[in-house]
Amino acid sequence: MQNQNQNQMQSGTQMPQNMMTQGTSHNHGAHEMMDSHELLGGIIGMMEQYQLYDQHIKDQELKAIVQRQTSFMTQLYNTIVECFQTGQDPQVPTQQYNMQQSNEVTYGVKAGQPKKPKQSVSEFTDECYSSFMLGQTKSMASALTTAGIEMNNPVLRRILQDSVPNMMEMSYELFLYQNKRGYYQVPQLKDQDMNTMLQAYTKAPQQGMH
Repeated sequence: MQNQNQNQMQSGTQMPQNMMTQGTSHNHGAHEMMDSHELLGGIIGMMEQYQLYDQHIKDQELKAIVQRQTSFMTQLYNTIVECFQTGQDPQVPTQQYNMQQSNEVTYGVKAGQPKKPKQSVSEFTDECYSSFMLGQTKSMASALTTAGIEMNNPVLRRILQDSVPNMMEMSYELFLYQNKRGYYQVPQLKDQDMNTMLQAYTKAPQQGMH
């Protein structure tokens, strides 16, 4: 009976050790694995769509944005894959994307032809392709945020967190490109309404500070 109890105690302590070893070596939780797969698939889809757009884009400035963002996304993808597979710091850390658009925004709305869905691919224009790209970078910023807060591995979590501002920067670059060409117009409120809303808040006192 004593030997049986000893075996039970030994097996009881041995199982958590095995589970702990497995958790350390794989370094990912189940939910984290699923979110990472979904995120990496989304990045692949984005890069493949960019290749498709690049074949039809006519404006050289937009082509340059496509190529610059594709190059950056390729490195980001490789960094995430390496960290996902190893759970360790990647050889190439998260980079910083720097847009090349001027951040001057044109405000106001000009009347134009009412829009409707295109009936064939031949009708697609650079306005369409830049809109597709903007939608994808905005969606990817949300996907990185959602996946990042579910990560257990601290290195992978940090990579995804640090990548969110890069997706926002890509989105801003595309917005500015569209705004400069009148594709993305920015309406404004009347001055009185804007001033009223700007003055609707005031700073709160800092607690515990003297």
